[in-house]
Amino acid sequence: MSSLFSPLKVGALTLPNRVLMAPLTRCRAEGANVPTDLMAEYYAQRASAGLIIAEATTVSPRGHGYPNTPGIYTDEQVAGWKKVTAAVHAKGGRIFLQLWHVGRISHPDYQPNGELPVAPSAIKAKGQVWTGKEMADYVVPRALHIEELPGIVAEYVKGARLAKEAGFDGVEIHNANGYLLDQFLRSGTNTRTDGYGNSLAARARLTLEVASAVISIWGSDRVGIRLSPGGVFNDMSDANPTETFGYLLRELSKLELAYAHVTRVTAQDIAHGATSGVGPKELRKDFKGVLITAGGFDRAQAEQAIAEGWADAVAYGVPFLSNPDLPHRLQENLALNTPDEATFYASGPKGYTDYPTAAK
Repeated sequence: MSSLFSPLKVGALTLPNRVLMAPLTRCRAEGANVPTDLMAEYYAQRASAGLIIAEATTVSPRGHGYPNTPGIYTDEQVAGWKKVTAAVHAKGGRIFLQLWHVGRISHPDYQPNGELPVAPSAIKAKGQVWTGKEMADYVVPRALHIEELPGIVAEYVKGARLAKEAGFDGVEIHNANGYLLDQFLRSGTNTRTDGYGNSLAARARLTLEVASAVISIWGSDRVGIRLSPGGVFNDMSDANPTETFGYLLRELSKLELAYAHVTRVTAQDIAHGATSGVGPKELRKDFKGVLITAGGFDRAQAEQAIAEGWADAVAYGVPFLSNPDLPHRLQENLALNTPDEATFYASGPKGYTDYPTAAK
């Protein structure tokens, strides 16, 4: 059997295959950022994944920056997520929740009382955000005061605790793609001069504090983390990403996490200014646990990564979005459905729960 379809022990879980579903923002939550029955159907359709990593889910009202994204800080949201986890488990699946705070990648229209988004430093991101009414430039965020940072950690702890109450099998800390924890980690967005900036160890401090705090809720064998060391999405940069992410992964190894989820740089990333040669292959030596990767893999590339030892499993994004039975299709070398990009962030079932499975 191909290694891509062989079992893998990931922390407390034994996965039946190594074809994982990457976290995908789909903007299908409703009302007060509450998961819906339609979301439960969507995830249950994809329960054959070795592991589903559910979409990025905000840990506090200040963590939002996109329309109709789910949260994990109210009882109503927990009730909605319970339907999702029950539906996935009824199909024999496994599902983690990704814990998220967007930091500066927001707008006052998303913030309580129209306040400024928060960030490590008052550095405006290039680009625009959809406010729900119009496209608007990102604003200069408010730099968090050092005395506020224990409260940020506490928001992740609450999210982790409520994720457990909602029936998830574990959680993934979102430390990628230019959101709050990534903003603290990288030198291009963190110019602080206190204990959370001004050195590599200080920039990594909040990530490690959040990881340790979330472990206190779940245990290390049900906690993962996602990193994008070469990525430039959301106007991100770092003076020395190999050093930065190598250090962080060595420190995370000491916590014995269930896994690290490290994205590779794609050709599209490089076209937007990303640094090649800073990804899971180069950083494998710095992390001692299970390493998951993602970033435009086909079956042959995934099998090669596993065979070469720089990845233990591969997470698929768009292919899982459009192919609910992706493990079966890959194993049997069947054609894949064409994704409908116009419906990626739309509402309703079109382009969400209506993709066909392959005939068996």
